[in-house]
Amino acid sequence: MSEKQINVAIVGLGFGAEFIPIYQAHPHASMYAICQRSEEHLNHIGDTFGIEKRYTSYDELLADPNVDAVHINTPIPDHAPQSIKALKAGKHVACTVPMATTVAECEEIVNTVKETGLKYMMMETVVYSREFLFIKEMYDKGELGKIQYMQASHPQDMEGWPEYWERMIPMHYATHVVSPVLGMVNGRAEYISCFGSGTVNDEIAEKSGNRFAVETCHIKIKDSDIAAHIWRFLFDTARQYRESVDVYGTKKSFEWPLIEGENPVLHTAKRPEPEIPKRVEVPDYAHLLPPEIQKFTRAIHDAGHLSFLQGAGHGGSHPHLVNAFLNSLVEGSDPWPNAPLSANWTCVGILAHESAVAGGELKPLPAFTLE
Repeated sequence: MSEKQINVAIVGLGFGAEFIPIYQAHPHASMYAICQRSEEHLNHIGDTFGIEKRYTSYDELLADPNVDAVHINTPIPDHAPQSIKALKAGKHVACTVPMATTVAECEEIVNTVKETGLKYMMMETVVYSREFLFIKEMYDKGELGKIQYMQASHPQDMEGWPEYWERMIPMHYATHVVSPVLGMVNGRAEYISCFGSGTVNDEIAEKSGNRFAVETCHIKIKDSDIAAHIWRFLFDTARQYRESVDVYGTKKSFEWPLIEGENPVLHTAKRPEPEIPKRVEVPDYAHLLPPEIQKFTRAIHDAGHLSFLQGAGHGGSHPHLVNAFLNSLVEGSDPWPNAPLSANWTCVGILAHESAVAGGELKPLPAFTLE
């Protein structure tokens, strides 16, 4: 692997295809190979972006000595097995969320990173979105004052998505709400308590093994007096898609818009009541990126993909994610989030469901996620 050029292979070309032009433009990357089980779709994407090296077999891709790093964008049940296999094959790993769906898988990834000395980054979009970067910048400058409380929501109606979503448990895909409340204060979850609410239809309940329509969880942040609240659903609850975080400070508080397309609200303390709330326009943060990829905070290759119809383009996060991953490989530094932090964010959701099943029982986060 050269100092400046990382040979990247993208695995999974639905949502994953969005990242191809970003890697192609990044000064530290060579968009080397793509992998997809469907040969027809593989060739369509390869021809569209001019990529010659194409694989329908993941094992064959991993056997290619020219591949330095894989970026995994496959269905959720494949994330952990494919990440572990790639690390053991000597490849750095970027993987879309979540890291895994069991605590044991998270621990195996963390241990494999330790054993191999390779890099792992969970590609969590929310903490690189322009909205998060805006709030985080205000907090780091002291404009919010002391944070007193945070809450985050991710309502999402998955009807019409691939069938495997019907087997998913809401909190097993919770990093979009866990990551912003922990990332805002650079904290780790210490323990959690979660309750289930309502019921899904019998077909979804049978497929997923989960009867709750909504799961709502409180997080105690380690070495902090702050607690945060998150909630999540996938089916049978009426709500427009939303990935939100609200942050309440002593000086100012930020509230995510209730309806997609509206501006968020910034509340300022010690003003006359009518003057406390004010709608604000969130700036873009392309200036933090290399000039070659700045345009990708706004441009979306496949705007018809459901991820972007529901997720508003993930807040311009994709080039920031690519840049953070590549910089970690070139500089030899830990990506953010690294493997233990990714595990902490992911295990909150896994343990939250266990807590809900047990009627809200307190669940401590495992030690390997607190390293």
